[in-house]
Amino acid sequence: MILQLSETLAVPLRERNGWLVAAGFAPLFQARPLDDPQMNQVLGAVRMMLSNHEPYPAVAIDRAWNLRLSNGPFDRLVESLGENIWARLGTGPRNMMRLFFHPEGLRPWVANWEMAGPLVWHRACRESESNGSQEMKVLLEELSPYQEAGTLSLPEEAALLPVLPLILEKGNRRFSFFTVIATFGTAQDVTTDELRIESLFPADDATERLFQA
Repeated sequence: MILQLSETLAVPLRERNGWLVAAGFAPLFQARPLDDPQMNQVLGAVRMMLSNHEPYPAVAIDRAWNLRLSNGPFDRLVESLGENIWARLGTGPRNMMRLFFHPEGLRPWVANWEMAGPLVWHRACRESESNGSQEMKVLLEELSPYQEAGTLSLPEEAALLPVLPLILEKGNRRFSFFTVIATFGTAQDVTTDELRIESLFPADDATERLFQA
């Protein structure tokens, strides 16, 4: 009954384990590390997707937005925006929330922050509530004091846009992207269930020409 209810309600696998334990049963779904031999096909698929997306940036992240894998164009894009940017964000795993919302991260170069910042922040809040990620809740609490009031409130006009690009500007360079997210449709492992591939596509011809070159 627990498994039927959790499947019908699309409960994440980690929380299904919690339901089973609360009811007195053993957890059913494993959380294998990506380098586990049984994860070879999963890891190979993720690496293939990241590689095939070149010359455009792409990353694989977990439910707390920790960066698990990235392709070369993403690494070079981040490096071009700030020297030693990951080191400036503190210790611990590379995290996309810190990259985006920490004052030492990408914030100075996001040209459309008033639109992009609130949408990304509220997306993270919704995901934190839906998947019960304590790590994401801690991140939101850590980063919220750095945010302006406008970032914490969703602008009404954002709902009118079909796809909101992320526009980065530094010097004479300007990048405009939108994101497409892919997940595993039949995951039976917690790590696989929480893994997400985010592919950045050029939102204008100038960005496409720049990365093609």
